[in-house]
Amino acid sequence: MERLDKVISSQTKYSRKEIKELIRKKRVLVNGKNVLKSDLKVNSDNDLITIDGEEIKIKKNIYLMLNKPKGYISATEDKNEKTVLDLVPEEYSHRNLFPAGRLDKDTTGLMIITDDGNFAHNILSPQKHVRKTYHVIIDIPVTAEMVEGFKAGVMLNDGECKTSSLEITGKYTAIVVLTEGRYHQIKRMFGCFGAKVIELQRIGMGDFKLPNNLKLGECREFTEEELKEVQE
Repeated sequence: MERLDKVISSQTKYSRKEIKELIRKKRVLVNGKNVLKSDLKVNSDNDLITIDGEEIKIKKNIYLMLNKPKGYISATEDKNEKTVLDLVPEEYSHRNLFPAGRLDKDTTGLMIITDDGNFAHNILSPQKHVRKTYHVIIDIPVTAEMVEGFKAGVMLNDGECKTSSLEITGKYTAIVVLTEGRYHQIKRMFGCFGAKVIELQRIGMGDFKLPNNLKLGECREFTEEELKEVQE
């Protein structure tokens, strides 16, 4: 059981003070009945809460997929740079959202924005082995040597990378699948073979693939099935 004002403030833009005023004006109903106090204890799983006749749909956590464009950093706020949260619709502004993981400023593609810390930990923890899939363009031809090197485990200055998959898709293009997320990892791995990454896009996590109809800069909520795919 939780306080009514806490439940409403977690799901709407209303402040505690504004909620108290709504209750005073009898605009808030719980299970069809007027309430008198903002500290009324309610069950967010079962009780029907309405404001002006409109149901407050309770979502304990939010999971957004974002197709990140270039020019945005993976942070909640920054004084000098645009962050991925600047791309999140205003309707989610009352949530304590954060990016689950990071993409470099010049990297595009799938990012997950959420307020669920446990979920974020589970998909990012190296022990969970959640696959991250990337489309890569480099400045020299992709070689069989690179494929074998990625499979064996590339040695970087901060240790050896776990074995990863490199699939050649064109003369200069490849699909890379990682199960860890070190700083600038893909760029550094290709750098070991004298190659420079020109374009980098994350196209999937787990079994989930970035939808073709999600345009750069757009985001939407995951379905339950899609969330399961991310974790598989």
